[in-house]
Amino acid sequence: MRLGIMQPYFFPYLGHFALIASVDEWIVFDVTQYTPKTWMNRNRVLHPKSGPMYVSVPLANSSNSIKTSEAMVLNMDEAKRSIAGKLSHYKRKAPYYYRVQKIIQEAFDGARDSSLVSLNVSALVTVCEYLGIPFRYRICSELSLDFPEKLGPGDWAPFICNALGATEYVNPVGGKDLFDVSKFSDIGVKLLLAEFSEFQYSTDPYVYEPNLSILDAMMWNAPEEIVAALQQNTRLIDQKL
Repeated sequence: MRLGIMQPYFFPYLGHFALIASVDEWIVFDVTQYTPKTWMNRNRVLHPKSGPMYVSVPLANSSNSIKTSEAMVLNMDEAKRSIAGKLSHYKRKAPYYYRVQKIIQEAFDGARDSSLVSLNVSALVTVCEYLGIPFRYRICSELSLDFPEKLGPGDWAPFICNALGATEYVNPVGGKDLFDVSKFSDIGVKLLLAEFSEFQYSTDPYVYEPNLSILDAMMWNAPEEIVAALQQNTRLIDQKL
């Protein structure tokens, strides 16, 4: 089993879905300290004049004193309306505007409760269904894993892989320095790094901006074009001792 483990980000960028498409099972990593002002409750889309702008989900308890699993959305309906409103400038320009607005609606409506994790998982599910990407996931806080105390940043993934019987683990190449390959090889797990090269697309009359939310990519590209980019632009690098 090839495993991916990532924090629950809010409508993350395309490379996040390249990672999802590369694994058999996805672990929503929500058991560590919540970090405010991260990609977990916000992301970026095109600004109506120039450059990017943020779309965000206000929280009722944004604090580094809570775990990610405890973060709660302040008001789901207001957040949904706010995000839909900030995307309205795409309406007469982006060919898939109405499809994306429907995805946002379904993501918010599909959240099982008002937790940020529930919202972000619903968004991942909704986008993957739209793109036709298989998405088998489990939420880490619901696995009842007995974590050792004081795990280092590079220790969580080997522990979870070993506990769940994974044979391969895939991580974004940007996190390469976090990991000691021997900690994976000692438990019989192959460490792979996913490298996603930039997918550029036309956003006329706007100026293209890289690494925006998947919402932007879906505004301008058909699902099959996005999936083709995921396949063509993703490379898995085998990390060996």
